[in-house]
Amino acid sequence: MQEEKNATLRPDAQRNRERILEVALAELTRAADAPLSTIARKAGVGQGTFYRNFPNREALVLEVYRYEMQQVADTAAQLLQTRAPDQALREWMDRLAQYAMAKAGLADALRKATSRYGSLAQLGHGPVTQAVTLLLNANEEAGTIRPGLTPDDFVLAIAGLWQIDPHSDWHPRARRLLDLVMDGLRAGATGVSGPATDECEADGSQAEGQT
Repeated sequence: MQEEKNATLRPDAQRNRERILEVALAELTRAADAPLSTIARKAGVGQGTFYRNFPNREALVLEVYRYEMQQVADTAAQLLQTRAPDQALREWMDRLAQYAMAKAGLADALRKATSRYGSLAQLGHGPVTQAVTLLLNANEEAGTIRPGLTPDDFVLAIAGLWQIDPHSDWHPRARRLLDLVMDGLRAGATGVSGPATDECEADGSQAEGQT
């Protein structure tokens, strides 16, 4: 496991690794083809140190992406501590969209570094899958989404995010898409009744009282 490997690094080696990742994130977000030599120089490490940590571009890009997605995934549990499950899910979706648009350069770097992934939507594994699973389970238990949904269902449902041009006015388009996804997730929920249902029940009670 990558986390176990990192935990065994000496403090100075760990600092070097973190500094490389920090610089790589900035450089790759700005330019997908950022030279590795430039990243090493700006991180203040020698070529030997750099390649001991990341033997090739693919290893570096995937680790930067994994680290960043871990940060996004960690917010799922944090949101569930302070918000209702459906509110936590919807807000987390917004944060995922914001990340996707802000890190478009990193996405380009990822696609160029490896041909194993056709799109970010196909990277719905690891930390993100854990976060989605946590959110879906909390919502299913609360009855706020339809039962039986899987992380793969969710990833496919939001796949349209990766088709939005990050250089456009992407906020309203992403918001509409995610609202539609959220409406679909709620359809068939067992634990809540929408406003229309509540109003119909109220109207029915009044009608019975008048007869």
